[in-house]
Amino acid sequence: MSATALFGNYARSNLTFDHGEGVWLITTDGRRFLDCGSGIAVNSCGHSHPHLVKALQDQAAKLWHVSNLHQMPEGERLAQRLTEASFADKVLFVNSGAEAMEAAIKCARRYHYDNSQPDRYQIITFEGAFHGRTLGTIAAGGQEKYLEGFGPKAPGFDQVPSGDLDALKAAIGPQTAALAIEPIQGEGGIREIQPDFLRALRQICDDQGILLIFDEIQTGVGRTGKLFAHEWAGVSPDIMAVAKGIGGGFPLGACLATAETATALAPGTHGTTFGGNPLAMAVGNAVLDVILADGFLEDVQKKGLSFKQKLAGLVDGHPKVLDQVRGMGLMLGLRCVVPAGDYVAAAREAGLLAVPAGDNVVRIMPPLTMTEDEIATALERLEQAAQSVEAKLVEGAAE
Repeated sequence: MSATALFGNYARSNLTFDHGEGVWLITTDGRRFLDCGSGIAVNSCGHSHPHLVKALQDQAAKLWHVSNLHQMPEGERLAQRLTEASFADKVLFVNSGAEAMEAAIKCARRYHYDNSQPDRYQIITFEGAFHGRTLGTIAAGGQEKYLEGFGPKAPGFDQVPSGDLDALKAAIGPQTAALAIEPIQGEGGIREIQPDFLRALRQICDDQGILLIFDEIQTGVGRTGKLFAHEWAGVSPDIMAVAKGIGGGFPLGACLATAETATALAPGTHGTTFGGNPLAMAVGNAVLDVILADGFLEDVQKKGLSFKQKLAGLVDGHPKVLDQVRGMGLMLGLRCVVPAGDYVAAAREAGLLAVPAGDNVVRIMPPLTMTEDEIATALERLEQAAQSVEAKLVEGAAE
């Protein structure tokens, strides 16, 4: 008989957490772990942030769910705040990153349909990308390991190498509706897309009447030290998918768009039962209270630079384990010489949680509220993990 009634699609650790405090997670048997994964860049304000807890409790005592057939005052407020702080004019609330990307894809295709170009539905993405787990978004990502076994790949997506403008231009045709890209590839291994390349994409889109979609599901809401990572390049998209950190741990995603583009999703063209529900809107507003507070994002930038410099020292000190530090803000990565999973396991033994990614990288993405003292503690535990892996390498060589 199976030990669990859950599906077996997750390779879970043996840890069971009871509660969290800021950057710390505490197991049911009282062990404390420094959370440098943040639920994969989700817990932007840390665990049990009092402002978020109060917002959720207050709303839960009043109203949980109302259909989108009616007015949503807190949703109106959150949308207004997001548009005031971004390129966007309109916001559609959903429940997850994959749903946000699905909305972005549908919006782009419908936009061209409404402009008498129904054959413009093809979307070009970039190798190494990850856009979600639905049938549409795994096709958008184009990675075989996510596509395998789920039947024919959904049509309408092409992939080109990131950074290769010649390949991109060759792939663009009269059927091209949009380009979609992550400013930093998260699942792909904390691989930064150069600002010049993002600016070139904007110019190509403007020249050829193509829409530009940014996937900021992992990079957005302060993770890089700006509210959205594309701000570093000084370029704006037509449509953007956001999730993870925007809910601080509560399921929440959003599709942001310019006014012209957003008209594509008229009544009846798209919908969601739970998207924009009162609980999510209350928490989303509370998250923005924290992230948009004076000096918060500047502080993330400073802490991110400090953390990255310390990680560079860690890499220099352990060349048999680590060989590169990547990323910006508090979206950082350590490329490993040893299997990344080995280093993640060693870090967990040392009391620190991290997340593996593609290209043999370990992601370091703590809550944005992490302090300098906690960064120092993280370095001590990452150092301990590196020493542990080195010791095993020596043992293995001696056998």
